Amino acid sequence: MKVPLSWLRDFVDIEVSIEELARKLTLAGLEVEEIRYVGLPIAHAETKVTGLAWDPEKIVVGEILEVMPHPNADRLVLTRLNDGKQEHTVLTGAPNLLGLKDSGPLETPIKVAYAKEGSQIYDGKQAGWELMTLKPVKIRGVDSSSMACSEKELGISDDHSGIIVLDDDAQPGTPLTDYMGDVVLDIDMLPNIARNANILGVARETAAQLGVPLKEPPYDVSWEGPSVDGQVSLDIQEPELNPRFVLGLIEDVNISPSPFWVQRRLHLAGMRPINNVVDTTNYVMLEIGQPLHAFDYDVLVERARGGSPTIITRLPEPGETIATLDGVERQLDDFTILVADTAGALSIGGVMGGGESEVGDSTKRVLLEGAGWDFINIRKTVAAQKLSSEAAYRFERGVHPAMAERGVRRGLEMMGELTGGSVNEGLIDKYPRPPVAPTVEITQSDIQRWLGIELELTEAAAMLERLEFSTEIDRSRLRVSPPDHRLDIGAGVVGKADVMEELARLYGYDRIPETQIADRIPPQYSNPRLEAGSQLRDLLASMGLQEVVTYRLTSPAREAKALASQGTEDRDYIRLANPIGEDRIVLRQDLLASVLEVVARNLRIRERVAVFEIGPVFLPIKGEQLPEESDRLAIAMRGPLNPLTWQGREPSKMDFYDMTGVVDGVLAGLHVGNIQYEPAAHATFHPGQCARILVDGRTLGITGVVHPLVAERFESPDTAIVAAEMDLGALFEWIPERYPVRPVPAFPPVLEDLAFVVDQKTPSERLRILIHETGEPLVVGVSVFDLYQGEQVGQGKKSLAFSIVYQADDRTLTDEEVATVRGKIVNRLEKELGAKLRDF
Repeated sequence: MKVPLSWLRDFVDIEVSIEELARKLTLAGLEVEEIRYVGLPIAHAETKVTGLAWDPEKIVVGEILEVMPHPNADRLVLTRLNDGKQEHTVLTGAPNLLGLKDSGPLETPIKVAYAKEGSQIYDGKQAGWELMTLKPVKIRGVDSSSMACSEKELGISDDHSGIIVLDDDAQPGTPLTDYMGDVVLDIDMLPNIARNANILGVARETAAQLGVPLKEPPYDVSWEGPSVDGQVSLDIQEPELNPRFVLGLIEDVNISPSPFWVQRRLHLAGMRPINNVVDTTNYVMLEIGQPLHAFDYDVLVERARGGSPTIITRLPEPGETIATLDGVERQLDDFTILVADTAGALSIGGVMGGGESEVGDSTKRVLLEGAGWDFINIRKTVAAQKLSSEAAYRFERGVHPAMAERGVRRGLEMMGELTGGSVNEGLIDKYPRPPVAPTVEITQSDIQRWLGIELELTEAAAMLERLEFSTEIDRSRLRVSPPDHRLDIGAGVVGKADVMEELARLYGYDRIPETQIADRIPPQYSNPRLEAGSQLRDLLASMGLQEVVTYRLTSPAREAKALASQGTEDRDYIRLANPIGEDRIVLRQDLLASVLEVVARNLRIRERVAVFEIGPVFLPIKGEQLPEESDRLAIAMRGPLNPLTWQGREPSKMDFYDMTGVVDGVLAGLHVGNIQYEPAAHATFHPGQCARILVDGRTLGITGVVHPLVAERFESPDTAIVAAEMDLGALFEWIPERYPVRPVPAFPPVLEDLAFVVDQKTPSERLRILIHETGEPLVVGVSVFDLYQGEQVGQGKKSLAFSIVYQADDRTLTDEEVATVRGKIVNRLEKELGAKLRDF
């Protein structure tokens, strides 16, 4: 928020330097990002400093006495200008003077900002902020060395549509820096201090930091017209969304541009002046933080067929629309609160008005609205309509309903002064749901424990009272209640934290000492799932894979790319009510699809990709609003098994067995045993190159070579992608809390190769498991090293050869012990699988 120093000084006396003020505000949480000097001498500071200093001898107040035609140009004029010392003939092309040429001496001179020869100002004709120095030139045959300035040329705003017309109190010859020089503080309004997104809020913080009184603006109204009662009525149908609504009426208004002092302040604060009525609503919003809205009262009377209008706050009718001030016809959501009358919608409450009832040049009577709105509902509306405004910025961060009356009062008084209108007596004010102010209790030990400082309760109370908190000390406790302009103080422990934050800001974050934790450290409880997830990441990273994190939002079409059949119609997704984009409309159900997108993007810049992700998928539960969140592990690899080396050998491509090797390594690292693979079918994977991962017969996940059609969609038409996906909920259940650790063997192993002839359909994994189970504990390793099919083993048969490692921890095995175990293995395989020991 941009805060002009001159405006801030209306409410607080500031004796410190601008640089010191910026430092104090920043340390209090109102971070001053930039100090912009507008005319005043520039001083250095710790923060960013910009701006232009006006030379007091060369840039002064001038008055135009007469506007005369240029002898050689229709769009230029010559002015007779008094700079307080002498008269000059000044050339200008300002559009707001062209209508006055040939009208003779002006009855009321026009006060302007006059820059003499040698003045340094901004070039109004150039984009951006380019400095220039005024020098004598000849323009269409007329000498020119000085000028009447626009706002852009002086650095007030980027408006170059005409010269500045000062108010009548400006005295010719006065240095312009003395008359209207200013400094603008650009403050980053963080969420925890959004209540201060107004001049009064910043002034309150300034007064508290400097220890000086705050000067509240007056809220008195000069009632001049008849009573407002009977001229308008009010009906609040949704008090939860609209806790307060206040109306005031002003008649006989004269729509015109605002005085220059109002326009200048609005420009410095970053807003564009429009007319004296609209400017009043914006001025009050910037000043005290209460947005206002002005209706053309006569339009409302016409909509009420000549009767007194009834203002209604309600939810939309099905299919109802409204044309807002930005010219857009908007379809209204069922949760959007409206300001309406008996003829239909007038505005979107707290966000933007409608075009039909806006104030225009012919407006004579104005109905002024100030209201309180539910900030969550305003936030939903802003997001749903993709419609932001200065009013919505404040309402969606919380504006206390108590400010509604103050805003209307302040607006009516100012509008009466600027428009010459008469304010009807009284207000229409309905307040069905006033918020309950919480009471927070703190002790001196709380302050010491939370902030690490020694602070007496009387000192704490005095600090909080500087921010208008109500305080009461009862023995060893301080009871605190927030003022009625704040909604950000909670109850209970949250409220205590809020009060402690206020004390810390007022005490000074820079004064709080560094201390060691004095409380007893709470007992540490293990989190097996978190620890297992961390161990899983470490294992995969040690194998050369990189972790990725993808969006949890996707679309059915994106997930369908990971299926060879391209069908997701049977899936019931959890859909977002207000998606951020067309491709992020549902919660994902397939983690592997997200990882394959990462693979595709990386294949554009590298040949080898090996990535994994650990994250949730969201599975709908019938009859439940919230889904089941199931954690998954997805792995995808593509390209050479090893990076290219200087030796120039062509590395092999990663295949199915490389992926099962990764899976085996992960499960072994987690001490999960009894791993099995069996053939499976899945729409993402290649038929015949897909396997189900099992532990003790229970499905853990799936692995295989990605289907060629799927691989082509993910930019790998010529090279296979291998992938795996596992259910981490099932995996973590199999991780043992404790596991046996074998010492480094002290005795030599016995190595033996056995070949068995089995039915061609018998999987090798089945034999491996039976060999290991039968030979335990002496069989410590089993692996397949050969497959043979041919006439020697018979039709429909195959020969599988295994390397078997026998070893004992406490002795060297004898031939007899090995032979005994071998016999058990041969007998069991023959009995259960019909396997024959191959002896040829």
